[in-house]
Amino acid sequence: MHGYTENKDAYLKRLRRIEGQVRGIAKMVDDDKYCIDVLTQVSAATKALQSVALGLLEAHLGSCVLEAAREGGPEADSKVKEAADAIARLVRS
Repeated sequence: MHGYTENKDAYLKRLRRIEGQVRGIAKMVDDDKYCIDVLTQVSAATKALQSVALGLLEAHLGSCVLEAAREGGPEADSKVKEAADAIARLVRS
C-alpha cells in the first residue's frame, strides 16, 4: 500500500479538477483569449499540480521513507535518496 492510498479519492478528485482547468486553458487558446488571462490560468493549474505533488511527497515521506528508515540498511539509504531526488525535481519545476 502506498502512502497516498488513504487519500486516493481526494487526489483523484483534485486531479480531475486540474484536468478540467487544463482543458479550459486549451479552449482559451483556441478562442484566442488575452495572453495574460491564459497565463493566469496556467499559473493556477501549475499551483494546483504543485499542491498535489507536495501532498504526495508528504505521504511518501511519512510512510515509505519512514518505514524504510525504521528498518535501516541499504533500503533506507535508497528511499532517502529517492525522496531527495523527488524534492530536487519539484524545486526545479
